Amino acid sequence: MRIIGIDPGTRIVGYAVVEPVGSRIKAIAYGAIRAGNKVELPERLRTIYRELRKIFKKYPSDETVIETVFFNKDAQAAIKIGEGRGVALLCAAEAKQAIFEYTPAEIKKSVTGNGRADKKQIQEMVKVILGLEEIPRPADAADALAIAICHVHRRKN
Repeated sequence: MRIIGIDPGTRIVGYAVVEPVGSRIKAIAYGAIRAGNKVELPERLRTIYRELRKIFKKYPSDETVIETVFFNKDAQAAIKIGEGRGVALLCAAEAKQAIFEYTPAEIKKSVTGNGRADKKQIQEMVKVILGLEEIPRPADAADALAIAICHVHRRKN
């Protein structure tokens, strides 16, 4: 069983590929797609699409997990993240993936035990859970790993 976790965005998209191995979780690959800050949105979305397709091809998997859009005070930011999510969902659908979604609070609670954990707590727990020597960088990659870890934990229940 191989799982791809995606932390969506329109400037940076975190991705992670993990495999449950017995009671442990093994990180196969992780990183970030940088679509650029000074590029218009359609070009950024095309970059995200192209790079995610490469990841799905390089790391054949069974399931994809994507964080849901978090809406706070900035509706425009939520809409933009939603556009990036749409590209990620399309890539996963084209790769014939089973697709799962979790809220930020569900992910935080699954990884740290606290649905209101901050970024640093999440990064530290991702490092511990995966047995990594250091915190995964960039933060978007750590978030994608947390998303994938959440799904592994949920699959066991």
